[in-house]
Amino acid sequence: MDLAAEWLEADAQGGFASGTVGGERIRRYHALLLVATHPPGGRVVLVNGMEAWVTTPSGNYPITSQRYRPDVVYPDGWRHLTNFLRDPWPNWRFVLPGGTEIVQELFVSRETSETVLRWWREGTSGPCRLDVRPLISGRDYHALHRQNPVCNLDSAVNGPSVTWRPYPSLPQIAASSNGDYHVEPDWYRNFLYTAERDRGLDCVEDLASPGRFTFDLEQNRAVLTLGSRGVVDTDAERHSEKLAEIERGRRDGAASPFFAAASCYVVDGSRGTTVVAGCPWFTDWGRDTFIAMRGLLLATGRLAEADAILSTWSGQVDQGMLPNRFSESDGAAEYNTVDAPLWFVVAVEEFLRTASAAAYQPRDEARLARAVQAILDGFAAGTRHRIALDTDGLIRAGETGLQLTWMDAKIGDHVVTPRIGKPVEIQALWINALHIAGRWSKSWAATERLAHAAFQARFPNPENGGLFDVVDVDHQAGENDQRIRPNQIFAIGGLPYPVLESDLARGVVDLVEQKLLTPLGLRSLAPDDADYVPHYRGGPAERDAAYHQGTVWPWLIGPFVEGWLRVHGQSETIKAEARARFMPPLLAHLETAGLGHVSEVADGDPPHTPGGCPFQAWSLGELIRVQRMLDDDQPQMRE
Repeated sequence: MDLAAEWLEADAQGGFASGTVGGERIRRYHALLLVATHPPGGRVVLVNGMEAWVTTPSGNYPITSQRYRPDVVYPDGWRHLTNFLRDPWPNWRFVLPGGTEIVQELFVSRETSETVLRWWREGTSGPCRLDVRPLISGRDYHALHRQNPVCNLDSAVNGPSVTWRPYPSLPQIAASSNGDYHVEPDWYRNFLYTAERDRGLDCVEDLASPGRFTFDLEQNRAVLTLGSRGVVDTDAERHSEKLAEIERGRRDGAASPFFAAASCYVVDGSRGTTVVAGCPWFTDWGRDTFIAMRGLLLATGRLAEADAILSTWSGQVDQGMLPNRFSESDGAAEYNTVDAPLWFVVAVEEFLRTASAAAYQPRDEARLARAVQAILDGFAAGTRHRIALDTDGLIRAGETGLQLTWMDAKIGDHVVTPRIGKPVEIQALWINALHIAGRWSKSWAATERLAHAAFQARFPNPENGGLFDVVDVDHQAGENDQRIRPNQIFAIGGLPYPVLESDLARGVVDLVEQKLLTPLGLRSLAPDDADYVPHYRGGPAERDAAYHQGTVWPWLIGPFVEGWLRVHGQSETIKAEARARFMPPLLAHLETAGLGHVSEVADGDPPHTPGGCPFQAWSLGELIRVQRMLDDDQPQMRE
């Protein structure tokens, strides 16, 4: 049992509850009630955690754990923890001296965004009391909280319910229980969050506790429901059981074992249905949305949601571009990516193809077609950041101080991997987009032929059998970047239409396998490169410097496996070999780090320790897509 592994329970608006198996909060983002006030943004932490202890004839025992500065754990309830289950939702079993067993479970209702906690006693009889102290703040989820005279610790008690509002600008906290509430305001100071410390960030916080709930576990199980929209039902036990029945039915009735995990990223935002890039700190990003939805939604048959997402984003096209992200403060769109609009075109193609196979009628294919046409028109005419169609049919992009591709780390004014010129995956995306546009118009056929010929002539690197990462570097004709990076795999796998075949394709796949493949995905730079960074760790500057300089990205396993199948063949024997070679480490990873999910990144060097965001949408999406293609898809070379 990995006590540091993390669990996640998400609502349908961008809020969530999360924590560790051992119960200790190690991140500022770990909370029992974290809500999105402007879905999926405007996230605030309302209830951070709790103190809980059980009193029996044998004594008084904690079942929660806290870490305080300088590095002291008290209480140490994890010592009584004997078992943890993550399905259908987090469930802990504690065995106390004297034989009393306490079971605790927690889930978040996607219907109401409430967090439901329940406890019951097993193993013995006789007196058994549970005390629970909520620890609250009321802060932006990126911030930390310190004791201050403005924080309001008053409790408004109304029968079985109580509300707190620590700050008037934030939602109230509504709690309902089947226990007794005691008004006992107090402060708990200097909580230490070790994951924040290890990331070189502020890591100490003070939390308020307005009171204490007591429950008689000899008579009944304990129920505590936390929400921010007001108490729905004064009968806490009946209300919790109704929510549990809905959630159990939703999760048990899923066709895919990944359904519940995939649902964590699909939200009903203020702009419509969208996908959050990851938890706990990402909201919706354009690039991530279109990559992730292929696995999270299309491979799991959730076509109506995919349809809604594409419809929502199709209205954001501006000068041929789509937003990279939206500001969390004011919701303004940030148009600073060259690949997001091209990934949108790919997602449209795969959605329409999947919808046709499933006899699903898209809500407005003409709207999607117009968006695709607008993107190609914008690129061809030239748009922001020197993104434009060049005379060779390829796309040039980039200017000093900006990072327009997915390799987007920046330290102050220093762009770590600028990739100005003609990046290899952008050309593969562009050629795919030109081919896809032929679904509605033949006007792009000549440009596609020109671009395809230029790609095959200009990108192969005769020195290693792979592809240059960027040609015409810094817009200088004939300057090529020979670094071995994973972006070249998109010429063979990861997109509907490969742009290389035969020996050239095999050479790329072999080079990527030899230099970049790890059990958890592809390295972002070959280990024998002088700029290779083996570990993703340290403060923000150190981590950003390593982000695309050797760090492993699990989402790239999808393009790699698809490319590997395309060059090795589609027989059951080959697919069985792929399953045996590539799947076990990824499936094992589901039981570590972010439980049931796939991490954002991992170290380039063994043992490839996971890092970054523990719950990453495109990482999980590509794992689902790989499993689907190995089970029943045929990733053929399409004409």
